[in-house]
Amino acid sequence: MTPTTADRARRKTRTGKVVSDRMDKTVVVSIERLVKHPTVGRYVRQRAKFKVHDEKNECRVGDVIRFMETRPLSKDKRWRFLGFVERAK
Repeated sequence: MTPTTADRARRKTRTGKVVSDRMDKTVVVSIERLVKHPTVGRYVRQRAKFKVHDEKNECRVGDVIRFMETRPLSKDKRWRFLGFVERAK
């Protein structure tokens, strides 16, 4: 069964910073967010890491990229590179 346009529209997209580009056709992207600690009350940084498929090996460490959900491509890789938001200096 082929996915319809409605199915593709429901796919999640994220924006994050590339933290590793050492693998072939794969980059590791980190998303950082601030969450208020329930008892202490101060804000704590929480990180989530995603393995993203980068077919042309064009992403470098420090780049901010957009990526979208896709079918499983490997054991850990379930995201696909869409485009650059900001290139690293």
